[in-house]
Amino acid sequence: MPGPPAGGRYRIEDLSHASGATVRTIRAYQDRGLLPTPERRGRANVYGDAHLDRLRQIADLLDRGYTLASIKELLEAWDTGRGLGGVLGLVAEVHGPWTDEHAARITRVELDERFGGSPDDAALAEAVELGVLERIPGRDDEFLVPSPQELQVAAELYAAGVPLTAISAHLRELRGQVEHIAARFLEFTTEHVFARYLGHHPPPDADAAEAASLVRRLRPLARQTVDAELARAMRLFATRHLQQHLMAEDPEPTGGQTRSVQLPAAVIDAVQALVGEENVPAFIAVAAEREAAARTLDVLTATHRQSSQLDQIG
Repeated sequence: MPGPPAGGRYRIEDLSHASGATVRTIRAYQDRGLLPTPERRGRANVYGDAHLDRLRQIADLLDRGYTLASIKELLEAWDTGRGLGGVLGLVAEVHGPWTDEHAARITRVELDERFGGSPDDAALAEAVELGVLERIPGRDDEFLVPSPQELQVAAELYAAGVPLTAISAHLRELRGQVEHIAARFLEFTTEHVFARYLGHHPPPDADAAEAASLVRRLRPLARQTVDAELARAMRLFATRHLQQHLMAEDPEPTGGQTRSVQLPAAVIDAVQALVGEENVPAFIAVAAEREAAARTLDVLTATHRQSSQLDQIG
């Protein structure tokens, strides 16, 4: 059995144990040029602390979603003296938390109490699949809650009478729409802000550090914008929705019946991309009413001007 490494010298089995990477993975990294060539002593390869640090760097970047090809570019920049500190700082900034919320833990008993008091394995599996809950290795009776606020919203909706299946379906739909908003915000800021810093692969240390600083400044803006626009939209649609329900029992005025209108599919698709499928009718109705009101105002203004001109002539 191999003994412990001495003086920062490792046989490949020792390096595997210290880094968590398999022997096969270490050899694959060597073949791809991700690890420096080990020192040869007799018939054995001997690795040092630099190899261990490099393996930990690779594992960290892989966890952050980088490919081996992009990791190789970053490490080559480091090896040729171009620096990696700024790039790693940018990586850490982007990969860091985008909210002040902190993860919490919840037991299975507490979870069941918050959602009806009876175990529901199907709902639990759905929550884990969605990432609302995360399993803790070795603990079947306790879960990690990445966003306690999100779980609280689900509990409040359930208490208000919304079935768990409906809550999960709504979250899936909402997540898709929010991911679309996030992608558009990143495209927008990359085009107008970050493109000048990310033109080189990898970017120079100073550019990467400045980009990281901008990420810190711009990070809250996406959430603030979405919060403000969501508040505006909720007020608009909630008010209209309430008015429709309060007036539902009143007799419709003449000409108030609904009619079907044929619209091009491209128009429907564009509106759906903006507001979601369930809000398409309300959006089109509001847009049509706004246009009709604008034209009415134009007519009234024009009529007033004509009357004024006639008065002046008379």
